[in-house]
Amino acid sequence: MEKITIGKLAEMAGVGVETVRFYQRKELLREPKTNGAFRTYTEADAEKIIFIKKAQELGFSLAEIKELLELNTKPRVTCSTVKQKTLSKIKEIEKKINDLNKMKNSLEKLSCACDESQDQIRQFKVQECFSIGANCKC
Repeated sequence: MEKITIGKLAEMAGVGVETVRFYQRKELLREPKTNGAFRTYTEADAEKIIFIKKAQELGFSLAEIKELLELNTKPRVTCSTVKQKTLSKIKEIEKKINDLNKMKNSLEKLSCACDESQDQIRQFKVQECFSIGANCKC
């Protein structure tokens, strides 16, 4: 197994060295093993950073990401706990997907309004796509 320095790890994961250190401080990434004067990492660390970055892009907070990562590593986590947390997270994801679909539909309508007239654009309010009630224009 190749020993990876922090600089190489950061490069592999597409982040800066300070991001790696930040994730360590937030306990999302383990403290590295020391090999002589150098701290060394593994490819698994790079994969974990890539997961963290992608989860952040999808709107997960660092606390939520930490919780997801701990599902497989906490010694006292039971199957029922994992199931409950994963089902809860699935519901949150489904809500986000629903909201993203509403936003997509709203933007598609705005795009179509551009084909018609400037007045049509002014009548359409993209911010109404998340409104509650029957008047939602999504």
